[in-house]
Amino acid sequence: MGIVLVSHSADIVRGLKQFLRQFQPNVPIAVAGGTDEGELGTSAFKIKEAIESVYSDKGVLVLFDLGSALLHAEMALELLAEREGIQFADAPLIEGAYAAVVEAGCGSGLDKVRNSAEKAKQWQKVIRDE
Repeated sequence: MGIVLVSHSADIVRGLKQFLRQFQPNVPIAVAGGTDEGELGTSAFKIKEAIESVYSDKGVLVLFDLGSALLHAEMALELLAEREGIQFADAPLIEGAYAAVVEAGCGSGLDKVRNSAEKAKQWQKVIRDE
């Protein structure tokens, strides 16, 4: 299964991908950061291409940094010919991506990978409450 990281900054998702590769080098990870012009922002076309590059019958999980990135990810989904097995995670980008990549590397299915990513929100709460 593939993971797509979406951010308003190309540098953030490139660095995050490099970080995650150290834990699970065999999980396909694609990034979509910045606009088509190389500025801060997101691009539905970049997200679409990223999803296509890691798409398989095992599915794709998309994680994003800010709400407008979700809007562009939804637009990207509309542009795709194949939409089955693509899910978005409501998770913090870094912690969620880490949990998702580790779970995917263990061979888990898309639903379990998404759930692991979304549980990462709880990590933030535990850290704040300490």
